[in-house]
Amino acid sequence: MTAEADAAIRRVLARIAQLADTSVDLDDYLALFTEDAVWGMPENPNLGLAANQKHGHAEIRAGAEERRASGIQGPGSNTRHILTTTAVDVESDTRATARSYYLFVDGTTTAPTIRTIGQYDDVLVRDDVHGWRLARRDITIG
Repeated sequence: MTAEADAAIRRVLARIAQLADTSVDLDDYLALFTEDAVWGMPENPNLGLAANQKHGHAEIRAGAEERRASGIQGPGSNTRHILTTTAVDVESDTRATARSYYLFVDGTTTAPTIRTIGQYDDVLVRDDVHGWRLARRDITIG
């Protein structure tokens, strides 16, 4: 079960990154989060973002919509979230943690530039209806 869980968790993390950049429909993106998920982000001066913590689908959606409206991410922004060096710890059949390093790149169609780099510390949970989903993400810059 651990190898299967590890692969499934890595797919969830990859899809979150891909959908943040390319999905027109945020419902697909939000389906990868638990309904009560927590998304914690520190201040990011490189992107002009204040520190914030989002709780649940409505707040996470609002944060994604704000970043899209400002052109920071989303379709047409020519940005990519690149995950690297992911370590998954499957704690049980229903809970896991993962730490991933990330690069956030813009100008992907012209002159790619790393805008920020950091680490995601994630908690994922699994149920029989939805499979593995992200329950908490804490972001560290640097």
